[in-house]
Amino acid sequence: MGKIILRLDRVMADRKMSLNELSEKVGVTNVNLSKIKTGKISAIRFSTLEAICDTLNCQPGDILEYDPNAVGLKDLTI
Repeated sequence: MGKIILRLDRVMADRKMSLNELSEKVGVTNVNLSKIKTGKISAIRFSTLEAICDTLNCQPGDILEYDPNAVGLKDLTI
């Protein structure tokens, strides 16, 4: 099973926008945006995704990418 990869860092770099600036414009804390940026989340609200896309002038597919060959959380065996 694959994995969803977050590319927020790439889109922010393309738009030359800092985490602080995005946080102010979107209305989400730096801590939560940092978690999104580093992929340390298991869910994202559509309202947050919409605000990020509106601010960065992008599509959800620019931020979210599915890699069918990556190891997802469900694939890990402990």
